[in-house]
Amino acid sequence: MLKIGITGGIGSGKSYVCSILEHLGFPVFYSDKVAKTLIESDSIIKSEFINLFGDEIYVNNKLDKDRISNLIFLDKSLLEKVNSVVHPRVRQCFNEWAESQNVAIVFNEAAILFETNSYKSFDYTVLIVAPFDLKIQRVMKRDSCTKEDVLRRMENQWSDKKKSTLASFVINNNDEIGLISQVDKIVNELMKLNNEIK
Repeated sequence: MLKIGITGGIGSGKSYVCSILEHLGFPVFYSDKVAKTLIESDSIIKSEFINLFGDEIYVNNKLDKDRISNLIFLDKSLLEKVNSVVHPRVRQCFNEWAESQNVAIVFNEAAILFETNSYKSFDYTVLIVAPFDLKIQRVMKRDSCTKEDVLRRMENQWSDKKKSTLASFVINNNDEIGLISQVDKIVNELMKLNNEIK
């Protein structure tokens, strides 16, 4: 089985690309969704978060997202600590999930695959890129937020250029080049690589 990491900055359209992959019959594990669930359900993670941020970081067993965002914005080292608590547990969940799949290729969607060095645990990686201004427009429309809100969220993500140097494959989601044809091409290449391994 090939394990493929798939990522892209905010507004790149990685969720849409993942939906295409699922339509083609490939299972996709959504790391960010699993992380959000674990943060509120996993006793070890909750204990670590309370040690980092205090008891008030959970309100009625729900993470106070605004509070944690503000704290991380003020102290970037806290983001690394959060990642070091959450990501190993998410990786464990992915590996368990992958073992239960009876397919040649599985995909793992994650927002910060390269920033956390998680990309090293995959056979190949797929990066979705898009023009900077287009990404901002997409997120503003999707989340009904301001440009400043989007830029602030982008601060913790590497640029497309930096990530491209590490990616095995790059999909350009600029609303001009056909997205499905790009996905098909990569899938075909991965199937060939998988057959070569066999």
